[in-house]
Amino acid sequence: MTYIEYSVADKIATITLNRPERANAQNGALLDELDAAWMRAAGDPDVVVIVLRAEGKHFSAGHDLKSGEPVPDKITLELIYQNESRRYLEYSLRWRNIPKPSIAAVQGRCISGGLLLCWPCDLIVAADDAQFSDPVVLMGIGGVEYHGHTWELGPRKAKEILFTGRPVTAVEAEQVGMVNKVVPRAELDVETTKLAQHIASMPPFGLRQAKRAVNQTLDVQGFYAAIQSVFDVHQTGHGNALSVSGYPVLARLDEMKSKIT
Repeated sequence: MTYIEYSVADKIATITLNRPERANAQNGALLDELDAAWMRAAGDPDVVVIVLRAEGKHFSAGHDLKSGEPVPDKITLELIYQNESRRYLEYSLRWRNIPKPSIAAVQGRCISGGLLLCWPCDLIVAADDAQFSDPVVLMGIGGVEYHGHTWELGPRKAKEILFTGRPVTAVEAEQVGMVNKVVPRAELDVETTKLAQHIASMPPFGLRQAKRAVNQTLDVQGFYAAIQSVFDVHQTGHGNALSVSGYPVLARLDEMKSKIT
């Protein structure tokens, strides 16, 4: 793998985003490798808990707007829909539903597409410098593809961060229940490992059933249907942007991301 590191020890699979020079921005190859790592952990009978972490200062700057990947001569809504439904919606839902507990360890900036990596995890441990944001309203789009905002933050806080584009701090995220624990940056990996080790000592079948019970409850409340329908709302934003030649607002979002150090 080029962008992902994978290891297993003490019943814990650790998946590491390893593109720190780009603040772990996600191109297609990174997401495909990440999905392969998740599936490897899911299929390994020796793995009880999955940890997702990232190298470098930031967890993820989101989708890479300068990925260097080939661009079709003509970008259509159908093309965008097909790519995003697989790499953004399908991947995130699949990771969410893996029947093993998962923990995301988040530091620094977690922007837009970065939320699609940590939100599917069952637990989130955040460094005290972590900031979560989704400024894609700048693109004329109402939020990222896996629209967990309302479920993770509550309706009013979700609207606030979408309307303003401002980041939610780790402390704020913990207060609303999006984050389980906030720790000093230097202790992030140690504290995440301690939590993973404790969970890994529990009976695997009991963990599977507990996760299924909670996820099924959310789905009965409408989570799955809402995620699917709001994905289509997201696509209307792309449709509108396509009507404006060159996605002019994309440059504004790219400029914002380029300032991340």
